[in-house]
Amino acid sequence: MQSTNSVFLVQPYSFSFNNETAASNTFQQKIENLLEEEINNKALVEFKNLTSTLIENGIKVHVFKDTATPKKPDAIFPNNWISVSDGTIIIYPMCNINRRIEKRIAIIHFIKENYLIKEVIDLSVFEKENKFLEGTGSIVFDHENKKAYASLSPRTNKELFTELAQQLNYQPISFKSYDKNGALIYHTNVMMNIGDGFAVICLNSITNIEEKTRVINELQDSNHEIIDISLAQVNHFAGNMLTLQSPKGKIVVLSQNAYNSLTQAQIRKLENYCTLIPIDVNTIETIGGGSVRCMVAELFTKKIIN
Repeated sequence: MQSTNSVFLVQPYSFSFNNETAASNTFQQKIENLLEEEINNKALVEFKNLTSTLIENGIKVHVFKDTATPKKPDAIFPNNWISVSDGTIIIYPMCNINRRIEKRIAIIHFIKENYLIKEVIDLSVFEKENKFLEGTGSIVFDHENKKAYASLSPRTNKELFTELAQQLNYQPISFKSYDKNGALIYHTNVMMNIGDGFAVICLNSITNIEEKTRVINELQDSNHEIIDISLAQVNHFAGNMLTLQSPKGKIVVLSQNAYNSLTQAQIRKLENYCTLIPIDVNTIETIGGGSVRCMVAELFTKKIIN
């Protein structure tokens, strides 16, 4: 299935502007007049709003609290270091040193104790080779059609992506995408999302004609309606949305900022497939350079019945 009803989130303890990641994440912005404690408090309010919204819509949510030490400014984005699908936990190699410490044994143990896990694939060793692949930030999975899409960047190594996709029996489809200033987009899930029956993507960000044509063909061959977004909408995180399976049907969670950037025509197309649930995460988007999708780690495996 392309969407799940089980997820986990990490509640921030020291969310702040991460100077290490800013080199490759052009979406991060500093808010000079706010102290770090104020920034974390604002992020905490937004986080709790997201959590309650998911629960209100029938999503099964596990919340892990970030630890006080060591300081982890981006712990709120767990989908970059772990993914759980078909009984497999994958631990990913992270580009920035101060993000590698987000990997927590306690979270892995909880998942293994409560969900049916057959194997753990730990790719962390590739950090020593400067080869990085940051989870479902780097890879947008089309689970239904066994395809994996990746926009190559300093955080997404082509060789490693291809090897992992093949190991999982997914077809690897890689390309390069660029933001409005011509810089490589740091994560695929900023410019692309695959839902049930649709794909939101900024085609204009893929400048190589052959790569763009291949991506279009692969999506169309998989019967996805392509909903094209602009570079300006990417800048408002319109590509950073996620489909989840609610008891009421399919929902798509996205930021209020992303929703406000969509045209009425785009909204109508999306509403043919799902109910849109916009959530205000302005502080997290501005400071962290990531949005709602980045905050949610999906659990695509069966729960152990006690």
